[in-house]
Amino acid sequence: MANTIQAIRGMHDVLPEQTPLWQYAEQVIRDLLGAYGYSEIRLPIVEKTELFKRSIGEVTDIVEKEMYTFEDRNGDSLTLRPEGTAGCLRACIEHGLLNNQIHRLWYYGPMYRHERPQKGRYRQFIQLGVETYGMSGPEIDAELILLMDRLWKKLGIRDQVRLQLNSLGTIAERTVYRENLVEYFQAHIGQLDEDSLRRLQTNPLRILDTKNPAMREVVANAPELMGYLGTESTGHFNAITAILNGLGISYEINTRLVRGLDYYSKTVFEWVTDALGSQGTVCAGGRYDSLIGQLGGKANHAVGFAMGMERLLALLETLDTIPMAKPVDVYMVRVGEKAQQEGLRYAEMLRDAMPALKLQVNMDGGSFKSQFKKADKSGADLAIILGDDEVSRGEVGIKPLRDEQGQQMLLQSQAIAFLQDYLLSR
Repeated sequence: MANTIQAIRGMHDVLPEQTPLWQYAEQVIRDLLGAYGYSEIRLPIVEKTELFKRSIGEVTDIVEKEMYTFEDRNGDSLTLRPEGTAGCLRACIEHGLLNNQIHRLWYYGPMYRHERPQKGRYRQFIQLGVETYGMSGPEIDAELILLMDRLWKKLGIRDQVRLQLNSLGTIAERTVYRENLVEYFQAHIGQLDEDSLRRLQTNPLRILDTKNPAMREVVANAPELMGYLGTESTGHFNAITAILNGLGISYEINTRLVRGLDYYSKTVFEWVTDALGSQGTVCAGGRYDSLIGQLGGKANHAVGFAMGMERLLALLETLDTIPMAKPVDVYMVRVGEKAQQEGLRYAEMLRDAMPALKLQVNMDGGSFKSQFKKADKSGADLAIILGDDEVSRGEVGIKPLRDEQGQQMLLQSQAIAFLQDYLLSR
């Protein structure tokens, strides 16, 4: 016997018993984004490798180690997208969406990174991205935070997440800070671990985000970027916190909060949780005005965030209060040759009369007893029973499956009215 083929490591299946939770969260997100006036954009999974090298940087872990890159038959270097911001911005520049226009956009779908798989982190993962363009003021930064605050409340997890804020200032301010930060770490080079030594020459700000407990003291004593911010950057940040204070949104200022990508400036924020172990970041975002120029567009303004759905779903699974729709409302039991034929006709009649009805028809025969077991397993509240005798009388049986009420016989037309009342009462 041939060996069975299994999924690629880090690329997992979402099984039928798991999809209702995904569908619930996706629908809440979709409705909320629509309520805030955000429009969906759908982007390719494969992009030119140059897009990510230019936006993310060639000396980052993502480009050097984590991207799925290959040559196509024309010899072009292509990459499975590791994140969505660059592709979204590429699309907007290519189609002229940034020419004196304001946009609020969102996208959703798989991203790919060749990382070590662990809980909440996969090599194929689903990400929600929200991007805004053309707005320079702090109000749009605050709106993104308010949107997420409302999402947590709708999902019932606001008490499990915390908002952290920081400002990275302008590129010029960060350049001066970077020089002083490198000087500080070089004076303490014996306390740096291997990752930090590598980052010292490529992206020293990432050292501040180390998870190594042995480096806690040296990082705590490092100079803080806030002390290097000019009037404009400080004013932008203070305006955001004033909005949040006015609306009662709690937050923490985390001066060690940075980004792994150099194109971020001014606002950065994360929503974090203590419920998922080391994978504590649920959502992260910030302002990235300079990336537009790096990708060939005219100078403009951009701010957005991304959220990994696997981590969100892991957080939701800790709750027992998620109101998910039942996969099936009614299960139809059919026994007998006439019932087999009439059942399909009647099922379509019910679907015509009640488009919202979730009706599953038994298709593989069996006795009444065996079909009732399948009806119970389906999760349906009601069973519709059709045998040859019921067909000859123009009747159907209705049997509640979740309580002790007995079966009742109704004319087919009466059963339609009964099921319509049932749908209204849910």
